[in-house]
This record gives sequence, C-alpha cells and structure tokens, in this order.
Amino acid sequence: MNDAPVPSDRYRQGMATRRTVLGNDHVDRAQSASTDFDLPFQELITEAAWGHVWSRPTWTKRERSIVTIALLAALGQDDEVAMHVRATVNTGASRDDVCEALLHVAIYAGVPAANHAIKIAKQVFAEIDAGKAA
Repeated sequence: MNDAPVPSDRYRQGMATRRTVLGNDHVDRAQSASTDFDLPFQELITEAAWGHVWSRPTWTKRERSIVTIALLAALGQDDEVAMHVRATVNTGASRDDVCEALLHVAIYAGVPAANHAIKIAKQVFAEIDAGKAA
C-alpha cells in the first residue's frame, strides 16, 4: 500500500513551471537531495512559489524573472541570484534586462547589493558562455 500523498493540482502546476524556469537538471538535483526534513519545504515552494506565483498568467516568465532577480539581489541572496540568472536562458530575460534590474537595485536597495549581484551575474554569464552552467 502506498502512503504517499497524491500531489495537488497546484503542486503539479508548480512542478511543471519550476522545471520550465529552472530546468530539469536543477529540479532533479533538488529533489534527489531532498530529505524527510526538508521535503515539507520543497512541497511548500513548489505549490506556493512555483504553482501559485510563478504560474499566474498576468506577468510573463521574463517579467517575473527580472523582478525576482532584483528582489533577491536587494536581499543579498547570492545563491538564489545565481540560480535565477542561470534561469534567464529559460525565461527569456536578457542580459540587458538583468543589467537594468540591477541598476534599480543600486538606486532602491544600495550600491553594494547591486555591485555584488553584478559580480555574480557576470560569473554566471561567463559560465553560460563557456558551456559550464547547468
């Protein structure tokens, strides 16, 4: 008998959106690294962030990508900035879009936050150009 809960429609939509934005390799790595301890968190972000917010039709994935990068940069969330800059290859956000978002960060959240995020973005773009970004 299988006691695993049946995923909700919101979870299924979230997983599809998450895979579209972050790529199958990233999502597969996150799922395989998941433990009983963080599984509830993985389910939460899949349903809430990916199934609800990222799946809404009002903004495009490109627009959500730009806003997300700016917010993460402003908050100093370096790993998440890198992940979402990598995701621009899937969302349609251009390097110019990322640059503009980080200019806004400089004015509204501070030059140090933007400067650090620019460093991260440059590194990620160099990895993408070298074929090393996953």
